[in-house]
Amino acid sequence: VTVFFKTLRNHWKKITTGLCLLLYRKHCDNLLRRAAYQEDQVFGNQLISPNAQVKKATVFLNPAACKRKARTRFEKNAALILHISRMDMSIIRELLELMLNTDVIVVVRGDGTLKEVVTGVLQRTDEATFSKIPIGFIPLGRTGSLSHTLFAEHGDKVQHITDATFAVVKEKTVPLDVLQMQVTGLRWGPFRDVGIKVSKYWYLAPLKIKAAHFFSTLKEWPQTHQAYILHTAPTERSPSEPE
Repeated sequence: VTVFFKTLRNHWKKITTGLCLLLYRKHCDNLLRRAAYQEDQVFGNQLISPNAQVKKATVFLNPAACKRKARTRFEKNAALILHISRMDMSIIRELLELMLNTDVIVVVRGDGTLKEVVTGVLQRTDEATFSKIPIGFIPLGRTGSLSHTLFAEHGDKVQHITDATFAVVKEKTVPLDVLQMQVTGLRWGPFRDVGIKVSKYWYLAPLKIKAAHFFSTLKEWPQTHQAYILHTAPTERSPSEPE
């Protein structure tokens, strides 16, 4: 306890600055959430007929993901948007729990979870029926490559999640095949390396992305990378070989 108060007394300026930056970051996130909720009220205030059925969404969410913060991030940034838009949401953890009476499948996490869900759906005996159900994607991490393909780049994590959630609410679909989803998973180079280190500069709030690129440039310039790529052309399979 004595050491704690001594450190607090000797470094009170740094601690105060850090707390101010942290509170400012929380304030900016709350403003983004409030703007998203106000925009979502347009869908929630729409009149529906008594015979109309509420859209049902099945959400795949692993609470242990993102260092056990996945559920908290989802509930703070995405769940309320889905509720305001009058969407009947059920959260499951296993693909076996997926039932036919759903209008949209929402995958919450990253590229790996999305690929597992797509593979599991294609391996089902009723794959022809499930393939017609749209799959929504709400990324919670920063290193996912598919999320940058589907959504605009944002330096703010909250903005990125709310944009992906609104894509589900507004039913914005992009046709993708499984092969294309696999190919977009390859990202390599200085830009990718800096993107992983952005979270280290969280205390700089909106300047964290620029700071990560700036310090990376100071550390090594010019940035050079060597790579060896071997490509094997596809060959025709013999009819006697099993599929």
